[in-house]
Amino acid sequence: MEGPIIWNPDLVALHIGNFGLRWYSLCWGIGLVLAYFIVARLYRRQGIPGEKFDPLFFYCLIGILVGARLGHCLFYEPAYFLSHPVEMFLPISRTADGWRYTGYAGLASHGGTLGLILALWLYVRRTKVNLMRVLDNIAIATPITACFIRLGNLMNSEIVGRPTDVAWGFVFAHNGDVVARHPAQLYEAIAYLVFFFAGLWLYRRHSQKVGTGYFFGYCLTAIFTFRFFVEFLKEVQEPWEQNLVAAIGLNQGQLLSLPFIVIGLYCWLGGKWCRRLGETNKPAL
Repeated sequence: MEGPIIWNPDLVALHIGNFGLRWYSLCWGIGLVLAYFIVARLYRRQGIPGEKFDPLFFYCLIGILVGARLGHCLFYEPAYFLSHPVEMFLPISRTADGWRYTGYAGLASHGGTLGLILALWLYVRRTKVNLMRVLDNIAIATPITACFIRLGNLMNSEIVGRPTDVAWGFVFAHNGDVVARHPAQLYEAIAYLVFFFAGLWLYRRHSQKVGTGYFFGYCLTAIFTFRFFVEFLKEVQEPWEQNLVAAIGLNQGQLLSLPFIVIGLYCWLGGKWCRRLGETNKPAL
């Protein structure tokens, strides 16, 4: 295999007049739409009424986007955003010439996960669908969404890996790089695609475990364990993380992954609270 790969795609996937649809937005959209249809099918198979599914997408969309945005602001750049709260919530930035539209530069998967869980709790309070059943169904679809989000990061040339001499290294020309780096975004996208198909295989073999937290636990454990280890191949996202890595050998993303791994293993192995909150006596259809 020849290498390295010079990576410098157009950030815009489609131009319609003065409007440009960026690859990042397109990938996010594809991931969410695929999850929508997957969960809709799971709901139908399990006999959950359609009117209880209808509001689910809205809750998930708002929870993921708000959680991911706040996660980035508070986990990675708290000093800046706490002193610029408007920029935390609106896609604008103050410059010498006044306010300027910039889009949302920064979304964190850990925050998105927390936002999604909170949104699903609110959804459950409204619809009375069992919480663990909802979490399990969403978890079956989540890896395919995560796959496309990381492909969006790849198209944006962000969350790049460390320099490498492997044949498949990417030179992220958009960032001004002249050295090859690990395409960490692609590693994650491929892993999440594998986790998605593995989850479908588990569902076919253990569909009766929907509503126990089994699939929710599998999803958290698989995604955040891989995330923990792939971080060793990434550049740190914020300069202050250099001191953290020097002190303990781990970056912020790895520290934030650890609680999700613990919670994932607890649910996957059938912890007491999962049994208490779940539907162990109601098999999936």
